[in-house]
Amino acid sequence: MNAITLEKMGQMKLLGMQRMFQSIIEGSSYQSLSSDEFISLLIQSEWEDRETRKLQRRLHSARFRYQASIEEINYQHNRNLDKNQLLRFSDCSFISRGENILITGPTGVGKSYIASALGNQACLKGHKVVYHNLQKLFSILKISKADGSYVKEIDRIGKQDLLILDDFGLQPLDTNNRLILLEIIEDRHGKKSTIISSQLPTGKWYDVIGESTIADAILDRLLNSSHKIELKGESMRKKDKFEN
Repeated sequence: MNAITLEKMGQMKLLGMQRMFQSIIEGSSYQSLSSDEFISLLIQSEWEDRETRKLQRRLHSARFRYQASIEEINYQHNRNLDKNQLLRFSDCSFISRGENILITGPTGVGKSYIASALGNQACLKGHKVVYHNLQKLFSILKISKADGSYVKEIDRIGKQDLLILDDFGLQPLDTNNRLILLEIIEDRHGKKSTIISSQLPTGKWYDVIGESTIADAILDRLLNSSHKIELKGESMRKKDKFEN
């Protein structure tokens, strides 16, 4: 009978429950469990298994640049990184409030890693997250306009609780890209959170966006509901190479 029960659990994809049931019937404490304890163990195991699989799907869908975590962020390098600020962000309440985080600083100081760590933390908290290199995203959306999937792609981005746009400002935006960025930011304004990383200080973003009316619209929506992480110092890659 137990073998039949295990088989049916597998067919119904109750995999956590199946593993716990197998463990219980193989253990010596099986007879000492009350019916309430027995059911509780099965339900808890199934719940934990499903939560783990949901987390794995969120992390896979996010496509982070780095497998980073808040706990692994290095505060030893002198790069103007406020540990208390990062710890405040770790509860992800900024996402619930629809606030943005703007990370700026020279190349190699860990902007993308910090963005990925915040994204990973958001996934752990149950939020839907997606990471994009901004230039690659523009290319994807340009192709999607040609094949008719643009609306679907924009809708998918709009549904993310947290959108990470990495490497903003590597080159000035053309007319098409600045309109795409405006649409993305407009859809998310006040409802969803966005993290943007850039080598340029926010004061230079206006020139990168170009066309004053659109630049004003984008920056007004970004800057008025944002937290800033302004990193400084030399490249950590160079330091690590030198130290090694």
